[in-house]
Amino acid sequence: MTAVSSQASGRTSGGFGVSGEEVAAQFPVLRNRSFDGRPVVYLDSSATSQTPDAVIDAMTSYYTQSRASIHRGVYPLAAEATDLYEGARTRIASWLGSSPQETIFAANATAAINMVAYTWGRQNVQRGDLVVLTEMEHHSNIVPWQLLCQDREAELAYVPVTSDGFLDMEALDSLLARGPRLVGVVHVSNVLGTVNPVASIARRAHACGAVVLVDGTQAVPQLPVWLPELDVDFYAWTGHKAYGPTGIGVLHGRRALLEEMPPFIGGGHMIRTVAANESTWTDLPWKFEAGTSQIAEAIGLGAAVDWIQGLGMPSIRAHEQALVAELLERLVSLPEVPGVTVQGPLAAADRGALVSFTLDGAHPHDIADILGSSGVCVRAGHHCAQPLMRRLGVPATTRASFAVHNSPGDVDRLVEGLGRVRSTLRLD
Repeated sequence: MTAVSSQASGRTSGGFGVSGEEVAAQFPVLRNRSFDGRPVVYLDSSATSQTPDAVIDAMTSYYTQSRASIHRGVYPLAAEATDLYEGARTRIASWLGSSPQETIFAANATAAINMVAYTWGRQNVQRGDLVVLTEMEHHSNIVPWQLLCQDREAELAYVPVTSDGFLDMEALDSLLARGPRLVGVVHVSNVLGTVNPVASIARRAHACGAVVLVDGTQAVPQLPVWLPELDVDFYAWTGHKAYGPTGIGVLHGRRALLEEMPPFIGGGHMIRTVAANESTWTDLPWKFEAGTSQIAEAIGLGAAVDWIQGLGMPSIRAHEQALVAELLERLVSLPEVPGVTVQGPLAAADRGALVSFTLDGAHPHDIADILGSSGVCVRAGHHCAQPLMRRLGVPATTRASFAVHNSPGDVDRLVEGLGRVRSTLRLD
């Protein structure tokens, strides 16, 4: 395969078999928006990725060619819609090595994690039990467990983060020795970028009798994920960070656990029988999918998975890793911008596709505002990770996150923009 190229810089990264410009041209926002005659530089994919034409076309086709409710209709249009919806589920499950019965659609990863906390959690966590999380969790993998532990009078404990941005594995082992009911861990930190050793954590946790839930929202679009190798019990991710639409996420669960769990939401479609005073539930995965499903969104997510597979996850990982390596070099190894502190591991191999940093004398919101005025889109704030911010000793950071459409030229624009931030705020 040929390398992805940047005509502006002459450098290369990744290897999709098409040029970087050809990849970027498949995203409507990127080809339609510009600032002062220059293309927008979108570096906020860890919050929400851009959506390629293939996904938009698949959803539009459903609305214009196959619009009908699914599962219950027997006429051809309904059967076609059902096939599109369930076909998307089958492809999504296969992509990560799961089964359709263990692949449940939810509104997003937050809803998926809450589903586990409110069903498995209320069945299995009792007074005095221990739930273990990490200091680098997103609020979506903290708040549901706080609510559960408060309700059950259980204990919540956290694995510390080391000064170089990794989990303290000795502290994890000490907590595991106490026999927790559940271990919740993020696969790739949305602040530090740290890629956590999920398979190793799962082995240790299972040896101590714990169930393992993984927040995979950053990992799925950024690096190859194969669930049989990870051997976790629950794995949650969301469509809008993986080039898909908003309004849909996925929970992959171990079938034996899902079978034992009660429904999360009751209503139509998730039942087998309904009597005056009791009901019985239908099969997996539909037991957890009450009401009319997010049909277009599932079809769109299936198209996003097809599109990602067309590029190849190893190539996506190599492309984004090269961009992260270049940015780390220019901010840390051979610093071109004085006063920058990068949070998390300093080797690209240990990171997902993002770099979070602070700049002495500048508030992250001011940095993002000044960069945005020149068309460079980054995220500023606590990134829904306030416990981690307290651990780092900062109120917020600026985060640049990469995707398949980014190029070395985008790194140039970011570094150039940080120089402009220093000048604007008179930090020189």
